[in-house]
Amino acid sequence: MTDPVLRLEGLRKAYGGLLVTDAVSLDVRPGEIHALIGPNGAGKTTLIGQVAGTLRPDAGRVLLDGRDITGLAVARRARLGLVRSFQMIAVLPGFTVLENVALAVQAKHGSSFRLFRPVARESGLNRAAMAALDQVGLAARATARAGTLAHGEKRQLELAIALAQSPRLLLLDEPLAGTGTEEAERLVGLLGALKGGPAVLLVEHDMDAVFALADRITVLALGRVIASGPPAAIRADPAVRAAYLGEAADAC
Repeated sequence: MTDPVLRLEGLRKAYGGLLVTDAVSLDVRPGEIHALIGPNGAGKTTLIGQVAGTLRPDAGRVLLDGRDITGLAVARRARLGLVRSFQMIAVLPGFTVLENVALAVQAKHGSSFRLFRPVARESGLNRAAMAALDQVGLAARATARAGTLAHGEKRQLELAIALAQSPRLLLLDEPLAGTGTEEAERLVGLLGALKGGPAVLLVEHDMDAVFALADRITVLALGRVIASGPPAAIRADPAVRAAYLGEAADAC
């Protein structure tokens, strides 16, 4: 079996007497979308913080391509290829769509790009940025100010920003949050097209999207993994149905 891109080994995090993640282990394989689901309070946000580097686990390890990155800062993890998107949209509204992505390319590759230098002078950045915009269907909006985009388009822009950084692992934190039906369908299509590309750890509350996209699903409840496997097995698991899915499993 191919070695995983991401491996979590026994991650534990407590706040005082409250154990939020309890010996959590999982892996994400090359080219797959691995979804992380669970009810509110299950520990997903805390776990994602430990993967991204914003939280330090009390015990356990985070490995990226076999390398222990548990003690590395967020920026160092990003340079190694761990790229995160957030629940809240994080784009620069006063910059153009192209400039937003070009900044991400610069951050990854360290070109001579400067905030106040005309973007047209940075042809290398522009080519890479335009390729990412084309991948998410936003090439026609390259010269628009990011602040003028519709909500779903901003989500597409965030995905382009992430892809422009040549990620080994994409950590997608509720990418469908706040989207309407048509926007969500468009994003699900874009995310599905990523299969076979960078590995993806997806946190998402939209169960239709999760079951449509995921190659494997891990379920958290009260800080512990209660099930992990392919969508069909998760849908049928009695413990998962009792803890989280309930009637939602019947609709998927």
